[in-house]
Amino acid sequence: MFSKACEYGIKASIFIALNSYEGKRVSLKAIAKEINSPEAFTAKILQDLARHSIINSVKGAHGGFEIDKYAISSIKLSQIVNAIDGDSIYKGCGLGLHTCDEDHPCPVHDKFKSVREELKDMLEKTNLEELALDIKSGVAFLRT
Repeated sequence: MFSKACEYGIKASIFIALNSYEGKRVSLKAIAKEINSPEAFTAKILQDLARHSIINSVKGAHGGFEIDKYAISSIKLSQIVNAIDGDSIYKGCGLGLHTCDEDHPCPVHDKFKSVREELKDMLEKTNLEELALDIKSGVAFLRT
């Protein structure tokens, strides 16, 4: 459903949020290792997240990536998805057809429409704090 870049972006944001709660900045290397992503690919994703003001990039000897701990609860999953994948997840065809709409629907168009609407609702209602706290409490995991 999400692109690989988007999956990594969500995982990276959660990992950065967890560390930001403890007042720590995290390096590109640490993030890439935690989310099991190549460093160069991770760097590009983090650049997109920083450009959209989801994370902060701090340069220098004590630099790294962070999120203002008071902003973590206001960052919605939809912001991360939009920063990396745009809004295509809400518009794309369930079967990947280039032309699929109300006038020319694919076989799963009507069923997939409700799935997209539920997904959008979930992404807009879920914030980064919920996800980070689930990991911190051991209810959820970033890796297996």
